[in-house]
Amino acid sequence: MTTEDFQSGQVLLIDKPLTWTSFQAVNKLRWEIRQAFNIKKIKVGHAGTLDPLATGLLIICTGKMTKQIHTYQGQDKEYTGTFVLGSTTPSYDLETEIDQTFPTEHISEALIHEATKQFIGDIEQFPPVFSALKKDGKRLYEYARAGESVEINSRTVRISEFEITKIDGQNISFKVVCSKGTYIRSLAHDFGKALSSGAHLSVLRRTKIGDFNVANAVSPEDFIASLSSE
Repeated sequence: MTTEDFQSGQVLLIDKPLTWTSFQAVNKLRWEIRQAFNIKKIKVGHAGTLDPLATGLLIICTGKMTKQIHTYQGQDKEYTGTFVLGSTTPSYDLETEIDQTFPTEHISEALIHEATKQFIGDIEQFPPVFSALKKDGKRLYEYARAGESVEINSRTVRISEFEITKIDGQNISFKVVCSKGTYIRSLAHDFGKALSSGAHLSVLRRTKIGDFNVANAVSPEDFIASLSSE
């Protein structure tokens, strides 16, 4: 691709690595594109954040295609991952340490499969307090890290598919197809409650956004290598 290609607009499918933030991925690719083509300035943005502890599909748009970001943000998304039953964390994932443990002896495989049914369709969900949503000009995670309590309003989200793909002791593998704004970490937390226990998210991978599939995405390293071969 040429300078003109990136300026006129490209849709890049990136497989975000573990521990990278979506912001870091955008900054890295922007810098590499600028260096490769000696461009002083170019618009680059992503169409939907992934948590640092999540991997998978990140749509990154360049140039004039950044105007289309909102169309990709609004599309349904597919995730796979793992819940761990019997314990919770303040962030609902492994970003924070386990704060409570719960009995799991009463939980059967049948109960696990049955519990998924109450989450299909339109549901009310509270975003995690450890999230980038803003309240009174501050990110929620800023309140959380400062030990300050803050009132969080629920939001309506839609889950069209919720499938348990494997049960290995307390580790529950799943696939979820959901609307924009759905927090899989919150789903993990609420799923634990539905089982009269606790749960947190240990693994998360975004596999699809609309018709885009992570199978067609490339790692940041492979994308950068492709620039040097242009």
